[in-house]
Amino acid sequence: MKRPSVLNSIERKFILLIGDLLIVSASLNVLVNHAIDDEFTYTRLKLILFCLGFATYFFISYILDFYNLEKAAKRRIAVSQAFYIGSLIVFSIFIECVLVFDISFWRKPLLYFLFLTPSQLVLWRFLFSNIFRIVPVIKNVLYVYDDINSANLKEDTDAINGLDTSTFYKVKLTHRIGQMTPINKSYFASATEKIDTTIINIKNYDSLPKELENMVLESIIKGKEVISFTSFYENVYEAIPVKSQNESFFEILQLRNRKIRYLQRLFTVFINFFFSLFVGVIFMIFCPFVWLLNFLFNRGPLFYTQKRIGKHGKEFSIYKFRSMVVDAEKGGAAMAKKGDARVTPFGKILRMFRIDELPQVLSIIKGDMQFIGPRPERKVFVDKLNEITPFYNTRHLIKPGITGWAQVKYKYGQNLEDSIRKLEYDLYYIKNKSITLDLRIIFKTVTTVLFSRGV
Repeated sequence: MKRPSVLNSIERKFILLIGDLLIVSASLNVLVNHAIDDEFTYTRLKLILFCLGFATYFFISYILDFYNLEKAAKRRIAVSQAFYIGSLIVFSIFIECVLVFDISFWRKPLLYFLFLTPSQLVLWRFLFSNIFRIVPVIKNVLYVYDDINSANLKEDTDAINGLDTSTFYKVKLTHRIGQMTPINKSYFASATEKIDTTIINIKNYDSLPKELENMVLESIIKGKEVISFTSFYENVYEAIPVKSQNESFFEILQLRNRKIRYLQRLFTVFINFFFSLFVGVIFMIFCPFVWLLNFLFNRGPLFYTQKRIGKHGKEFSIYKFRSMVVDAEKGGAAMAKKGDARVTPFGKILRMFRIDELPQVLSIIKGDMQFIGPRPERKVFVDKLNEITPFYNTRHLIKPGITGWAQVKYKYGQNLEDSIRKLEYDLYYIKNKSITLDLRIIFKTVTTVLFSRGV
């Protein structure tokens, strides 16, 4: 019996999005369909409400991570998110109607809209969370690896199985290239019938046994997924696996001559100028208040200055509002961690709302940093990390930033292991830097600040 095809994460997100948009558009259409007789006013109102409704929906859904499939699959979270975002949409539309239009003669459609839209989104999300309990969502994986990657077998299979996040993949069969045991053709033939995806993690593709190569080619002909481990990791986690040995340094980053991307550069200049101006104004407003509160509750210097490694490995100074005790590193350099005893009570408030980061705008103005980029690290930790992984200095290909892909995708780094994990996201950003990715970082940064995520 042929195994039913498995929808990938993009297809499932698309189905979820289409359902949401149909509900929102249908609700907006009902709101104005019988409210106004004049065709011109009707068209104008409909256009305004549709634009406002969809803009509100997309912004809030992105901020609240509304299309996280792992959350959408959990009924309680899916229902609560749907009700929350539905309520916000109808509230924004209601305010628009009250401020701009005379609603005295179409109260009934507005009342229907206010109550039915959240309910419809809740029912659709509840239905969606149950659909994929019936429709297959897990891809069975054949994982092929070599002797070089055998040391990381458990870590790599855990990544495929999604112990860090929901990947919708499950390793059902593994095969190690280089073993003396010959391939059991009949066993593989029967096993691969149940396999949806083959993930290959080997240093030299010439070492792939002919029998296994034929099976992989047959899988491709049958329309099954065959990818390298690096491609899988990059697509699913939006990071690059620095511990995997299947790719060389040059292949991982795909270093090559590229055409100068003027639009990307102009966008970076605009972002740096706009946020330097915006953050600079906030910095000047907050500075006297922080100075006063620092004088009362956090005696010592207002600013904290530290040397960090920037572009091309050059050192520069960063500036922050001091959040730790004055002699925080009397015992030597140490990374900040969650619940760090060196952070003062007032410093915890500064860190919670990221106020301590505001003076870093001075480094952007000086040209040492940009708004988006890898987080600058201290030389003592850079030297240690360079000994652990040869890829760490790659972070210094571009200017460091106040916020970045690693900051919004991974928890606050507390040790060298966390720094290596964050390096995976930094390499992904350097390799895939684009306007779209920068915009995603900006929106996720807003979420981080608003909900006080991290240390």
